[in-house]
Amino acid sequence: MDMIQLETQHALSFLNDGARDDIRPAVEAAHRQVLEGTGPGSEFLGWRDLVTDPNDALLEDIQATATEIRERADVLVCIGIGGSYLGAKAVIDALTPYIKTPPPPADEREGDKLHTPEILFAGHHMSGAYVRELLDYLDGKSVYLNVISKSGTTLEPALSFRFLRQWLETNFDDADDRIIITTDPKSGALNELRKAHPYKKYEIPRDVGGRFSVLTPVGLLPIAAAGIDIRSLFYGAVSACKELKSAEQNPALDYAALRYLLHEENFAIETLAVFEPRLRSIGGWWQQLFGESEGKEGNGLFPATVQYSTDLHSLGQYVQDGQRFLIETFLQVADDGGDLAVPHSEDNLDGLNYLSGKTMQEINRKAFEGTRNAHVDGGVPVMTLTMASVAPEPLGALLYFFEHAVAVSGYLLDVNPFDQPGVEAYKSEMFSLLRKPGS
Repeated sequence: MDMIQLETQHALSFLNDGARDDIRPAVEAAHRQVLEGTGPGSEFLGWRDLVTDPNDALLEDIQATATEIRERADVLVCIGIGGSYLGAKAVIDALTPYIKTPPPPADEREGDKLHTPEILFAGHHMSGAYVRELLDYLDGKSVYLNVISKSGTTLEPALSFRFLRQWLETNFDDADDRIIITTDPKSGALNELRKAHPYKKYEIPRDVGGRFSVLTPVGLLPIAAAGIDIRSLFYGAVSACKELKSAEQNPALDYAALRYLLHEENFAIETLAVFEPRLRSIGGWWQQLFGESEGKEGNGLFPATVQYSTDLHSLGQYVQDGQRFLIETFLQVADDGGDLAVPHSEDNLDGLNYLSGKTMQEINRKAFEGTRNAHVDGGVPVMTLTMASVAPEPLGALLYFFEHAVAVSGYLLDVNPFDQPGVEAYKSEMFSLLRKPGS
């Protein structure tokens, strides 16, 4: 696979000789279940259908809506929880500048020149202080809303939408033109609301679960509004899907197999470690994808994200010397664009002249290699995923890689990787305490 490489030697050394070969028939059987739609939850394999039969007309329509937002909005507020925002946030954080320049006010823009609105997220928690500050911040700005929910009644986004919709209707005569709903094709509260308000609508395919929805309008509209090339992102996933169809030399199957084998050796936690801070939010999306897909019936590795070298000065001590139930997957970038060279200093008071002329990318690479070697020596099985670059196409390939891997991994664990029955437990208790009718 050209855009994603997987190195496994530092994990295989923790397994018995031949373990990977022994598990190969089960891995290939799980792979066939994904390809043929014969496993549990196969009615939710629409995330594969999206990339095996691309809808270019939909991509163009999303891009047109994003262009309107970029022409008119200072801020796009995306309202959603879980998969309704984590994928978009992950891609936007990865592919937009660290330090973002706010667009000029709409009435000061130059002709038809497109600007990138600020993308804010709401509806993924219930902090009243956040909502109050958000409403204050939006005052005087040109605002669009994108509310993302299949049912329209999930508590966290529904609360935020109630506040933000009323605020928008108070402040804009054309509020209906500024609200975009992304929801179920036919049912749900947002469709009912649309009977009285002609909101622009995008559909969440019924056969795509939230954590697999980043390459649907759920993720693609906010990503496009951020000025990112969604066609390259999407077709990166298309390419990965084609490359991962064969069971031979398939890194997604190797990743799933080694995770399973280490799980069976009583390893309990997997950390996804990044040395490039812009990839931190990829870890947030990955946590939901693997946590909700695998964590059932007492199974699954607990997914956690760390950002190095920052977290080497906090969690690094535990990873190195704590209980030995961790495995670690490093997400690396072959070319991270960090070609800034360290300057020479005449006084050398910081003692860094030995690094003069080296690029930050070189230094970060050695930090990774040193960390990997130390953690392996400390008893941590390590795998390394390497992206070609932080760009839309390889990022799209990475998203599909993880989706395919977790589907195979779920089947290896003998669970349905596409449901999430445990998510409802907290809701039942919460609604009872809130005295929701019928709870």
